[in-house]
Amino acid sequence: QVQLVESGGGTVQAGDSLRVSCVASGRTLSGYAMGWFRQAPGKEREFVAAFSRTGGYTYYSDSVKGRFSISRDTGKNTMYLQMNNLKPEDTAVYHCVAGRGVITSSITSRTAYDFWGQGTQVTVSS
Repeated sequence: QVQLVESGGGTVQAGDSLRVSCVASGRTLSGYAMGWFRQAPGKEREFVAAFSRTGGYTYYSDSVKGRFSISRDTGKNTMYLQMNNLKPEDTAVYHCVAGRGVITSSITSRTAYDFWGQGTQVTVSS
């Protein structure tokens, strides 16, 4: 079993930056794709960014490309999402995810991931 715990959310102004973190525990995540999804009020969870299972590739949604950056520290079992130039439409609960069987064609699909964190709230005011 894998436990994922997010932190670092908060309330910021439009144009500000924020970094959220995800600490993984329970088993080695070698061979797992890991990433971030978000869910805004009244909307479905949507893909934000992810690492491939090998960690060699990163993927971003069009809405965050160029503003958000995903990174990780394997020694600390921690993944980060650096969010720059935040917009009010980025307001959502951000969830960390991990999946063993995620392939390139399913990297943006929420059903491809086996483990989800509880999420951390990010609110961007205009």
